[in-house]
Amino acid sequence: MRVLGIESSCDETGVALYDTERGLLGQALFSQIDMHAAYGGVVPELASRDHVRRLLPLVRQVLSEAGCGPEQVDGVAFTAGPGLAGALLVGAGVGRSLAYGWGVPAVAVHHMEGHLLAPLLEEDGPAFPFVALLVSGGHSLLLEARALGDYRPLGESVDDAAGEAFDKVAKMMGLGYPGGPRVAALAEKGQAGRFRFPRPMTDRPGLDMSFSGLKTFTLNTINDLGGAEALSDQDRADIALAFQDAVVDTLVIKCRRAMEQTGGERLVVAGGVSANRALREKLDAAMAKRGVRVFYPGLAYCTDNGAMIAYAGALRLVAGEHSGLPIAVRPRWPLAELAPLPA
Repeated sequence: MRVLGIESSCDETGVALYDTERGLLGQALFSQIDMHAAYGGVVPELASRDHVRRLLPLVRQVLSEAGCGPEQVDGVAFTAGPGLAGALLVGAGVGRSLAYGWGVPAVAVHHMEGHLLAPLLEEDGPAFPFVALLVSGGHSLLLEARALGDYRPLGESVDDAAGEAFDKVAKMMGLGYPGGPRVAALAEKGQAGRFRFPRPMTDRPGLDMSFSGLKTFTLNTINDLGGAEALSDQDRADIALAFQDAVVDTLVIKCRRAMEQTGGERLVVAGGVSANRALREKLDAAMAKRGVRVFYPGLAYCTDNGAMIAYAGALRLVAGEHSGLPIAVRPRWPLAELAPLPA
């Protein structure tokens, strides 16, 4: 089965073609970062309009590069949530319309399930069951994935997501948007030990997370040094390192607890923050001590992309799931509400 995948939940327009026998046949991605950078964050209306402009040209590009015509597409998968309502409607409308016009089934895909399954695109991907840490700009959650669609929540952020905290701290220091990669790059120049930031909610049982207080602690540190305008380059680097260490340590502690609680042997880490090198290094070291193998998506599949939606959609279409003709999106959509499907 050849499935066209469409991702438009936020500020990246992704299209990909996945073949259940041959793998990924082609993909294209357009990032709106430059457009939103002037505003310091994503402007939903601008994001939606840009998806309208980009989607069909990207579909044509992917089909052309794959040497595939519309008549050779067996299904269309599109992100139906969670995400920005207008942006989701663009992708869902285009995806459902293409499927109707081509006479093939369509399937609505949960954005976070796409991230969850992205490591399975790799040659040596994990098999069910596994524990997963999903960390992105909008989500931070731990879950036990027992089968396709069978996901048991273990813990989540009770306020800011990890990626959201990275972006807000970057804004505090005047680093611009998107903040996560810039904080991580700056942290590599930081002096270890100058600042010690708290590891939130690690002094109590449980797998829930919180990063809002850490964000406030960072702001207070900046103000203690005279405010953002008074910071030297070294100040920024040292703060970035202390903040990143606190986030990474917190995530590693929670993952260690999750593996102890479930007795699992495989850990999947996905989402935009999974590209963070410090997180990967510390998680690999901590999990190796416990005999746990860690799986990540390729760097190209950490952020939003069409390949993960095409892959997740292909699995659901093969399992017999189809979406009806009405176009519906869910800006808020708990992953635990997905129903288990046969393997």
